Amino acid sequence: MVKVVASFKRKDGFSVEDFQSHWGTIHGALAAKLPGLRRYVQNHVIAGAYKNGREPVYDGVAEVWFDNLGDLKNLRNSKELAAVRADEPNFMDVKGMVEIITDDYLIKEGPTPVSGVKNIEFVTRRKDLSVSAFQSHWRNVHGPLGGAIPVVLRYVQSHTRASLYNEGRKPAWDGVALTWFEGTNKMRESATTPEYVATREDEPNFVNDELPFLIAKEKVIVEGPAF
Repeated sequence: MVKVVASFKRKDGFSVEDFQSHWGTIHGALAAKLPGLRRYVQNHVIAGAYKNGREPVYDGVAEVWFDNLGDLKNLRNSKELAAVRADEPNFMDVKGMVEIITDDYLIKEGPTPVSGVKNIEFVTRRKDLSVSAFQSHWRNVHGPLGGAIPVVLRYVQSHTRASLYNEGRKPAWDGVALTWFEGTNKMRESATTPEYVATREDEPNFVNDELPFLIAKEKVIVEGPAF
């Protein structure tokens, strides 16, 4: 399976509440009609991210799954995709939207509780590493370290597809790390564990210093397989 990860901010003058309402209902219903769509999840940033005038790196992250790249390409001239694109300016900053196509790797199997939260980290590889070396270290060395953190319920790595680097292209992100927790209190608790310390100590071995992240609540629009 392949997954598109789309990250974006709300349009100027739009409240967070109106953005989430439009995205979760009107836009969600349009996207759910896409031909070949197997699964569709919206990640809505939690209210706490906006306290004291703060602004998260994105207001929302959409994850959209298809069986293969061919099904994704077949969308290009569909009336359903045209309807989705036509609605985007009604609630999001279209020019600032970032999309990557990924392959997912399940690092730690576990539940995704309705009352839980999801940490989404946007990953950029260390400049001196090749894509293959970065992906190998992330999955095979770093993955087990992060999966060992006791309060992490589930851990998935979304690796940007190799084809996105063809002809010298540079995707916005080299991947996205997704971890699920019972709540923000458990997320904070994770930072007190030796397993978390070991995970952070390994990061300079394969990623840049800064890892933008957001904390979100999942809204599943279309149920379906993720792997």
